Amino acid sequence: MPTPSSRRLALITGASLALLAGCSSSSDSSSDTSGSHQAVASSKVAVVASTNVYGDITEQIGGDKVSVTSIISDPDQDPHSYEANTQNQLALSKAKVVIENGGGYDDFVDRMLKSSNSSAEVVNAVKVSGKTAPKGGELNEHVWYDFPTVAKVTDSIAAALGKADPGAAATFTKNAEAFKAKLKPLEAKEAQIKKEHGGEGVAITEPVPLYMLDASGLVDKTPAAFSEAIEEGDDVSPKVLQATLALFSAKQVEALVYNAQTSGPQTEKSEAAAKAAGIPVVPVTETLPEGKDYLGWMNGNVDALAGALDK
Repeated sequence: MPTPSSRRLALITGASLALLAGCSSSSDSSSDTSGSHQAVASSKVAVVASTNVYGDITEQIGGDKVSVTSIISDPDQDPHSYEANTQNQLALSKAKVVIENGGGYDDFVDRMLKSSNSSAEVVNAVKVSGKTAPKGGELNEHVWYDFPTVAKVTDSIAAALGKADPGAAATFTKNAEAFKAKLKPLEAKEAQIKKEHGGEGVAITEPVPLYMLDASGLVDKTPAAFSEAIEEGDDVSPKVLQATLALFSAKQVEALVYNAQTSGPQTEKSEAAAKAAGIPVVPVTETLPEGKDYLGWMNGNVDALAGALDK
């Protein structure tokens, strides 16, 4: 999702050890506490994730045995155009496991890994998914909206963490199984949407939610030139824009699934046209909203889609 003209890419301390031993001096106690903190930190697997989406999933699998740094957690940061800084480079140089999306979405991770000569275990979600670009088309790299892919990535993360900390491998596997079990209700909700609304048309502003829409049996009727231009940050031709707006005025779609993290004149016109025609608008995002975890976020997305189609 490159940056368009205007964007609202709206993403420990320990207990005191002062009473360890009556014979210890205050300076000795302070030294012991510092050493304890360092031991705890070093015992955790250092993980760097390109976005907080994968950071959250990793925390669900790793629990208190991992220390996760999500490079992009601020919704005003765009993975496609993100410029790495020295803090990111330092975190990656220390990481034992790195989680990236791949597919051209977060290439800055690969660039930093090469420059740091990292030996970290790397999980590339797109590679794990096995998805490729359709003939004559573009790869939809937003694979975290595809729940079967997320299940595969979960297994890969657990395996990578297990290599970094073999003693906790069984724990990582168990946590991964528990996480995958919580993905099943999401797939069931999509199947229910497909049963009730399969074949109905929808519009999008960008390909972000397409895997969710496809799994729900919905048909994207947006002119490809529109969503591709928005994703690339290019201007939409007047002809293509008019064809897109006609989807709403002619009531050819049941909902507009709108990337709320991207705004520009063309997407705002689409949103306004949908609302004017009484067509529900379903906002989605690319990174975790504040206060949400992955499962809560995706349940909210699927429920919002179902609610819009039921109107």
